[in-house]
Amino acid sequence: MSNEAPVIGVLALQGDVREHLVALAAADAVARPVRRPEELAEVDGLVVPGGESTTISKLAVLFGLMEPLRARVRDGLPVYGTCAGLIMLADKILDPRSGQETIGGIDMIVRRNAFGRQNESFEAAVGVRGVPGDPVEGVFIRAPWVESVGAEVEVLAEHDGHIVAVRQGNALATSFHPELTGDHRVHALFVDMVRANRAPESL
Repeated sequence: MSNEAPVIGVLALQGDVREHLVALAAADAVARPVRRPEELAEVDGLVVPGGESTTISKLAVLFGLMEPLRARVRDGLPVYGTCAGLIMLADKILDPRSGQETIGGIDMIVRRNAFGRQNESFEAAVGVRGVPGDPVEGVFIRAPWVESVGAEVEVLAEHDGHIVAVRQGNALATSFHPELTGDHRVHALFVDMVRANRAPESL
């Protein structure tokens, strides 16, 4: 693999970490798990995976990662959140659990478990702006949706009248799990974002 491949971490506190590592590698990134602040400092971009947002929030605080995460995202670290990761990147949660914190970075309000509980999980074809070709097969598992967005947020996809993919600057988020489908185009979009962010340094 070329030395030019960006190093992208996957926040490995809880959730479907392995699937993201595989998808990132398939999209020509060097993928590695991130559990400690010193590991976070070494990556060019970060994926916040699906899982349980309350648990991820508590573990991030416990592992001393929450403040370093917020600082790096504020400083422009490219970050991509799926499902629970979307919740973690929201500036506001409509119905937070007690003590639940977010990293923030996207000016949006999200609703947890908006599409229903585990037994109401489903798959749907979702057209995502910036992803060429056919719609992406979205896997929705206790998925949130985006209730509203600020002026700086670009809506990339909707499903059933609800916002399910957004981007603000270097932050990308989807309600669904593209890492579970074998279609790596959304991860490729994120890898391109990381490359573009890194490009000025290499000139």
